[in-house]
Amino acid sequence: MKDLVVAIDGPSGVGKSTVGKALAACLGVPYLDTGAMYRAVGLAVKRKGIALPLEDPSAVAAIASGVDVRVTGSAADARTWLNGEDVSKEIRTPEITTYASAVSAVPGVRRRLAGMQRSLALGGGGVLEGRDIGTRVVPETPHKIFLMASAEVRARRRFAELQEKGSPQTFAQVLADMEARDRADSTRADSPLTDDGTYTRLDTSALSIEEVVDRILAAVGRPPQPPG
Repeated sequence: MKDLVVAIDGPSGVGKSTVGKALAACLGVPYLDTGAMYRAVGLAVKRKGIALPLEDPSAVAAIASGVDVRVTGSAADARTWLNGEDVSKEIRTPEITTYASAVSAVPGVRRRLAGMQRSLALGGGGVLEGRDIGTRVVPETPHKIFLMASAEVRARRRFAELQEKGSPQTFAQVLADMEARDRADSTRADSPLTDDGTYTRLDTSALSIEEVVDRILAAVGRPPQPPG
């Protein structure tokens, strides 16, 4: 299982993180939260006082090259570290979500993090989820899953999540942010979100997490998990 690498790509809010963690636990391989790495860089950029929209990509790339970003822990307890500080909770705010999308469009940031992610995956296997895992990070893996759902479905999920956290955002705001991120992710010049025809596509709109995981297990040649 050490050499097993599963790439899960798809837009924001489609369930990649939840599915990725559950899948990694079922397979007994590491869960590598690549999105958290971009969030950590976004937080570092914000802390440097750089406002959005980003006007100096070279400055952002320089920040990314000078910070230590790591993801550790198991699928059940994944942690994100920025220069030795546990920022796992701080990077999950709507503001940092926006920063993460912005910094992910900077080629210098993507090159540095993609190289780190590739080394982690090839060094010990794992489940990686993001937007360019199967096209850029580990294109050679035969196990590529592209998760889909409509913007409205994804926005409802994200809105419910934010409501639980006490966020004041309205559904209209969440949907607008979702659609804006979709446009940014799919149109950026460097490693855009795209299905290049090598993926197994899976629409999660009407599926439970368990059903999605079972279908991916079948796709990678592992038996579905028994109920309960």
